[in-house]
Amino acid sequence: MGPTSYLTGCRVEDEVFLATGSRVFNGARIGTRSEVRINGIVHLRTALPADSTVPIGWVAVGDPVRILPPGDHDGIWAVQKGLDFPGYVFGLDRPADGESLMPALSTRFGRALGRHGDDRQI
Repeated sequence: MGPTSYLTGCRVEDEVFLATGSRVFNGARIGTRSEVRINGIVHLRTALPADSTVPIGWVAVGDPVRILPPGDHDGIWAVQKGLDFPGYVFGLDRPADGESLMPALSTRFGRALGRHGDDRQI
């Protein structure tokens, strides 16, 4: 795993190479001997089969996986939208077009952080 890589809630099998700046999101599964090269992304709920490569800066998304260049926003979004990031990660419904997820997300995080108001340093 290279510097500035980010992994959260994922499964990474043996002999996987995660280069500098790679990101692997919740529910993703990376198969044995796969490579996620510099700044590559394995999106949420994505299954990257064994011996796969995500090229520098590219995005792996979906199950079955599609590996797309970063400039293909429409192609990435066509798969990613159905993976339900707000529901899967935060338990929130996707807001209507033109509305923001941030008010509900901020309220939820504020409540969670508020539970630590009486914490003391040890």
